Amino acid sequence: MPNLDDDLKKELLETDEEFRRLFEEHQNHKQRLNVIKEKSFLSPEDETEAKQIKLHKLGLKDRMEEIARMYRQEQVPA
Repeated sequence: MPNLDDDLKKELLETDEEFRRLFEEHQNHKQRLNVIKEKSFLSPEDETEAKQIKLHKLGLKDRMEEIARMYRQEQVPA
């Protein structure tokens, strides 16, 4: 996740259960997508699965970014 700085990502992984769950799910999808991409021939089912994984990964990333944004806002003194 290049948009989150490493310190913030590390802190959220340690302190936020939802963020940690989303991150782990995102990593699992990333690994599955790599397995699909390594195939020399993609069946129509593989292509469909890859598209679904990419969409789901994007949704997970968006939610993680939202959590990070909310966390940053909470850390700014009023």
